[in-house]
Order: sequence, then structure tokens, then C-alpha cells
Amino acid sequence: MKNFKRIVGFFLVLMFICPFIFAKGQTETVASGSDQDVTEIIYWQYFYETKKILMDELIKEFEAENPGIKVSQQTFPYENYNTKVASSVPTGTGPNVINLFYGWLPMYMDAGYLQPLPDSVFSPEKVEAEFFPLVSAAKFEGKYYAIPTAVRSLALFWNKDLFREAGLDPEKPPKTMEEAIEMALKLTKKDKNGNYIQEGWGLQLNGQIYHWIRETLVRQFGGTPYSADGRTVTYNNQAGYDAFTYATNLQLKSQVGMPMFMTDDVTAFKAGALAMNIDGSFRLGTLDAVKELDYGVTDIPTLNGISSNFASFWANGITSTTTGKKLEASVKFLEFLTREDVMARWLKDIGELPAKKELASRREFAEDPQYGPFIRGLADAHATMFVDEAGQRQVWLDAWDQVVLNGMSIKNAVDGAAKAEQAMLDKYYKNK
Repeated sequence: MKNFKRIVGFFLVLMFICPFIFAKGQTETVASGSDQDVTEIIYWQYFYETKKILMDELIKEFEAENPGIKVSQQTFPYENYNTKVASSVPTGTGPNVINLFYGWLPMYMDAGYLQPLPDSVFSPEKVEAEFFPLVSAAKFEGKYYAIPTAVRSLALFWNKDLFREAGLDPEKPPKTMEEAIEMALKLTKKDKNGNYIQEGWGLQLNGQIYHWIRETLVRQFGGTPYSADGRTVTYNNQAGYDAFTYATNLQLKSQVGMPMFMTDDVTAFKAGALAMNIDGSFRLGTLDAVKELDYGVTDIPTLNGISSNFASFWANGITSTTTGKKLEASVKFLEFLTREDVMARWLKDIGELPAKKELASRREFAEDPQYGPFIRGLADAHATMFVDEAGQRQVWLDAWDQVVLNGMSIKNAVDGAAKAEQAMLDKYYKNK
């Protein structure tokens, strides 16, 4: 009798749990089958709010066009970005498609983070026929390892309200540096203790100003910062000394600005406490979001009758550990990100210029009061061939501090920067 009860009990329990087991098995089978039909890839970029928002929108559009592909975007603070890449990409646990500054490419190439883009889609002939020449900075040993959606140049931003308050015509920004300094003096305000409460000219060295000094001022004084092949520093001469003297005098003599005012120049400009600032086209989206800010954009002022500009770009590449269906999906995603309609969206929402020449030259963009100065700037722009972008930037910041804070002579500061930067170039090109 006891055995009979046990048997009946067993079957009752079995009847109770079987439907759940069966249902669970059904659920897992459906999920498994669904996963097999979808290829998921991961996209990384550093966190910049307007870029993240637009990329989320673009990913939805791409997924709608490609229902068999899912893209997951992940962003990280700029300061930690390369560290995260270094710890994740080599193990295959990081992204499939990665956004990187073109100046980081030598470092990424040496570390083996990237694979060449397929010639079937991004052949050198096709890229060089369609894209601005500066994109060739992403070409190594005859192949492209990254491709941009947009490119950048610099221009002068000015606050129209501050111009009005100073008695200046808000619709007539400076065309020359002589005019710029004259206006900046009228636009600068200090308290009774000599502290800035409003700057006339932005001098944030770890922003775009060191690019302006190197690629604009040095050339406006008749020099070049590097040799044509990018392997030799050439700014340690009279042109370089004159350019650095001119720049540091904006803080030391004219006293129209200083680094780190209100933390950084973007914060100061958004707050209406900075009258003029040289910045990149990517800043348009950020500033347009400040509804109370009345500002304009114009060409970088000339000096000695010479125009010059700095061009750069962020590009998307495919990591070396990406293979199979993920590789196919990644290539499709890059094709999507380099379509003209996507570039036009990027220009509208971010402010960065279309990477394709034909699109950027269209009248609607070339004559636009905001985009036009940046597009015109590309004609005189130079893209520095970095081998260690962060390190090469730091030598300029250190040279500035040596002059402004420690009283070092311009010649010694510039020569010291050139020596330090040349050591970086020599180390990189030693075995190339």
C-alpha cells in the first residue's frame, strides 16, 4: 500500500510540473531560434551627448533597414576611452566597430586593434575620389583602416550680445588678428582684484587653441610645424618663436584671456562670459542647444595676410577580432554611416562637416552662415600627422606653462617642446 501511494504521488507531481518544463523548453527554443536569425555587433564611441543621441537614432534606422542585424552602442568618458580599448579589444570582449580620433591611428595600428577595411567597399581609389584628401591620414601600407562620417576644421565663434554691450557691431566680427585683439581689449572685464569676469579671447590650450598656434599661427608667421612627411619638427625656428610669442602675449601683455577660465572655454562661452573663441565645427550642436545664446561663426582671422586652418576627423574602424557574420554586419554598418544622407544628418545635428567633397560643396552647406566658415577653412587646412596625440599636445601645454608661469624664454620653451616632440616621432618611425 505504501509503495502504491508513493507511485501515485510521483505521477501527480509529474503531471503538475510537466507543463512548466514543456513551456520552459518551448521558450528557450524560440529564443534560441530568434538569436540565430540576428547578428549583434557592438559600437563604441566616447561620450559626447549630441553624438550619442544622434547615433541612437541612426542605429534604429539602420536596424529597420537591416532586420537581421542589431547594433548596441556603448559610450565611455573621453579620458578613459583608450584605456578601455586597450583592456578590451585584444581579448575580443570589446567593440566590433569603434570610433577613434585619427591622431590615435598609429597607436591603434601598433597595438593591432584594427583590421583593414575591405577593398570591395572601401578601396583606396573610391575613398580618394569621394572623400576630402585629409582622410588619407587613415591609410597605412596602401589600405584604409578607418573611415569618417564627418571632418572638422576651425572657425571663430563670437558672442553677439557681448559685442553689443561693448559698443561693437554684432554683425561685424574681426577679419584680421589686429582687429581681433583691438576688439578683445574692449570685451575683457576684470574685477577690482584683477580677476577675469569676462574674457575677450579664449586661450584654452587643451582645447583647440594649441592646434591654432601650431597649424595657423606658425604658418601665418611664414613657417611650417613639421616636414612634409611629418617625421621632423620644424617649428623650432624664428617663425615658431614669433608664433609662440604672439600667442603667449595674449595672456601676458594684452591680457584678454587665460587658460582654465571658468574651467574651460566652452563653459565660459555658453555662460556668456567669453566673447570670442576659436573652436571646431563639432561645437555647433552644443551651442545651438543654449537657446539664450546669440552667437555667430566666421573665418579664422588672417595674420600677415595669410589664412591657415587645422583639419581633423573622428573615424570608424573594425576591430581585428571581428570575424564571420559580425564582420559582414560591421561592414554594412560602416557603409550606412558613410552614406550622404547620414553625413547630412551629422552636419545638421552635430555640426561636423560631411567627409565627402561633393556633399560639403553643395550651396546649401557652403553658403550657410554657420557651416560655411568651416567648409571654407578646409581649403587652407592641414591635418597634423600625430604619432602620440596626447603626448604631442602635452609638450605644447608644458611650453606655455614654462613661459607664462615660470618666466622661461620663448626660444628655450619652443626648443624644449620641439626636442620632446621629435623624440616621440623618432621613437615611432624608428622601425617603420
